[in-house]
Amino acid sequence: MILRNIDLAEVVKFINWTYFFSAWRIHGIYPGLESLCGCEACLQKWLLQFQPEMRGKALEARRLYSEAVETLKKLSESGALQIDAIVLICDAKAENEGITIYTDNKEKSVHLPMLRQQHPNETNGFCISLSDFISEKHDSIGIFAVSVRGADRIAEEYAKAGDDFNALLVKSLADRLAEAASEWLHRETRKKIWGYAPDENLSIEELHQCKYQGIRPAVGYPSIPDQSLLFELDKILDLRQIGITLTENGAMSPASSICGLYISHPKSFYFMVGEIGEDQLNDYAKRRDMQPDKLRKFLSCRCS
Repeated sequence: MILRNIDLAEVVKFINWTYFFSAWRIHGIYPGLESLCGCEACLQKWLLQFQPEMRGKALEARRLYSEAVETLKKLSESGALQIDAIVLICDAKAENEGITIYTDNKEKSVHLPMLRQQHPNETNGFCISLSDFISEKHDSIGIFAVSVRGADRIAEEYAKAGDDFNALLVKSLADRLAEAASEWLHRETRKKIWGYAPDENLSIEELHQCKYQGIRPAVGYPSIPDQSLLFELDKILDLRQIGITLTENGAMSPASSICGLYISHPKSFYFMVGEIGEDQLNDYAKRRDMQPDKLRKFLSCRCS
């Protein structure tokens, strides 16, 4: 299923502003920021919830948020950004320390080898892999991608004009819109497209707290640190359909793009593979049919 021109105003509701501020090195949580009316009295009342030493940062966050909202309004009105997505629900099973995904009535398949935590997880004492959340007999899995197009061109125009602030603002907003679109699409998938949680009724805050059933690990993120798996998912999704191209190093263009998996297991959870040993690197390289040295450049995790 391809979704084109997803409503930007709808996606904006799903932005996690905490991560936006972190990208600008304004660390912290600023509750109630989005509901401020803009008058001085409300601003001063809002500031009282922070310790005196944090109020300067809070004001900085408020100013940046106002700039961001105004920029998003302009982008929405101009139609300069296009948000597209693709999602497929496929048969799958776990095998050989990985996940095999079937398409076209099981006539085609793609195998995704998975990395496993080298050391036991602090939560349950096991070395976790995403393949643990998929049945070895028969299961289903979702694969998805979202792209935000137009931001690179706008940022480049700002940069050429010497406006580095707005160039960076547009880029950082596009990154957050890609994450927000992923959040929105995941909810749509759980409730409607896949429909395994049709009665879910969670607030945006609860979505950001991952209180839904299932997970959506993205390629290049802590649970799937091998960027080269994008080439395998591209065989199924044909990412060009939503304007995504891949470099030889597995980077996506436009940069504000995300591609990954939907796993519905009720006990699945997000985790970090973390540092892996040479033993696992060599084993994984065999399963990827790649030389270890070539594989290293695709891995976002450390190899000891």
